Amino acid sequence: MRKLQLSLKDFRRLCILKGIYPVEPPNKRKANKNRSTNNTYYLVKDIRFLLHEPLINKFRAFRVFIRRLKKAIGKKDQETTHWLQERVPIFKLDHIVKERYPTFIDALRDLDDAISMCFLFATFPKSQHVKEELIQLCRRLTIEFMHYVVEVKALRKVFISIKGIYYQAEIHGQQITWIVPHTFGFSQPSDVDFKIMVTFVQFYSTMLGFVNYKLYNSINLVYPPKLAVNYSTDLLEGEEDSNELIAALNLSLKSSIDNNLEEEVQIDEFHETDDTEEMQKRKEEQEKIEKLKTLFAGCKIYLNREVPRESILFIIRCFGGEVSFDKTIHVGATFEEDDETITHHIIDRPLGKKQYLNRYYVQPQWVYDSVNARMLLPVEQYFPGEILPPHLSPFVEEKEDEYIPPEKKALLDLQKGIITKLPRTVESSEDENDDSDEEDSDNNDESSSEDNKNKRKSVNQDNQNKRLKMKVTEGIPVKIDAEKLAQREAAEEKRLAILAMPKKDKHLYNKIIFGQKRKKREILKLQEKREKYDKEQKRQKKRKIAA
Repeated sequence: MRKLQLSLKDFRRLCILKGIYPVEPPNKRKANKNRSTNNTYYLVKDIRFLLHEPLINKFRAFRVFIRRLKKAIGKKDQETTHWLQERVPIFKLDHIVKERYPTFIDALRDLDDAISMCFLFATFPKSQHVKEELIQLCRRLTIEFMHYVVEVKALRKVFISIKGIYYQAEIHGQQITWIVPHTFGFSQPSDVDFKIMVTFVQFYSTMLGFVNYKLYNSINLVYPPKLAVNYSTDLLEGEEDSNELIAALNLSLKSSIDNNLEEEVQIDEFHETDDTEEMQKRKEEQEKIEKLKTLFAGCKIYLNREVPRESILFIIRCFGGEVSFDKTIHVGATFEEDDETITHHIIDRPLGKKQYLNRYYVQPQWVYDSVNARMLLPVEQYFPGEILPPHLSPFVEEKEDEYIPPEKKALLDLQKGIITKLPRTVESSEDENDDSDEEDSDNNDESSSEDNKNKRKSVNQDNQNKRLKMKVTEGIPVKIDAEKLAQREAAEEKRLAILAMPKKDKHLYNKIIFGQKRKKREILKLQEKREKYDKEQKRQKKRKIAA
């Protein structure tokens, strides 16, 4: 700090903007010169790198400005105070973004935290620590990014958690995952330093602005975004500013070139090579993605006012569906509730008296589960008032030797076409078998005692007959099972190979075996938990029936 002539606040701010973080010395006691104080260490080359940063002069100028402003306010010099307030020193972070991300792919790889932070600040209210301009900037940048994802249909996965809604999109071959907080009331935490968070957001918002500009140019969209000119004037009637319509996410954006003049790009098809299997897998995956992009194509969906409008609208439009909502809640509605062509009605409350017979009424989870399943799931389990199936995370991919929940197995069977629809409850068939087994056991309990008596009598008679009729019979050769013999030989060879292993390799082998056993134990624990859960569910059902 003495070398840079900066205060602690400015030094932290500069390190955050430049991407310089403290390091742990190899010998902390030696670096601390045997003192017990806790110090933070940085590399010498990083401090030398900061010496030539132009932002240092801006920080110093701002410090002088604050000193002059306080002096003018103390003297009650209103003219000087007003003059200074109009000339606040402003610094830009464009050169730092270009310095930290020399290529566009580098920026995309580091975009997860930037988008998540901007979405978080877009939900904040105006306060002493967070200015309204920064909140509006984050909101505008996130809306622009969501419009791009809708236009290119880049969304791949969604998941609702306690923290918020997770999204994953594939942009230029990079998987970008971000989280959007739930729309709850804001309560400011006391253990969070908002000054540090604001510094991060200042850099991330600048970076996201660069990324949005590049993304929009890559698909020939006008930036800043504007609405397409071919919309009817009814939607724009009474709207002085089109920003609200852009924020509705329900209308397409204006292109920078004429769509009629665009030529379809033909994908080159190469002849078979040595990597035919790999190319075939990539082609199949690409076909699945193309099919996923049109998941809701042909669906006309209406959103009730209590459902999370922005999230569901964003998801449906990313997969080719048409959406609308109550126009009294937000601008951008494209059709009314009484439209006879509506196929699905998303509702999260009990059905009222006014219902339409030509549409499905489903709960919001149907949209999220259909995206993760990559197919339109049957709507029977998602009707209003029904107990919803478990919301499985698409970010967890179980392997063959790992525990797979029965709900996930049923979903995989549905995707493969083994079953045509999901069972009402996954354990329903098991329950029926269990009930039938219980009935059979009850019926057999009475006859079991009589059978035991008869068996005892027959055993006694057989023993007496054996004693009376003793004779020597010809021996029968034992049949050798070739498969079992091969297994024994393989096991013996494996045992001898383990004994002949070097000590180093044997230690590594034992570690592998230990890891496999630990994984099996974890799978058994999960299976036991599931069995206990299923038994408890069955008991509760019986209690309800008895009540």
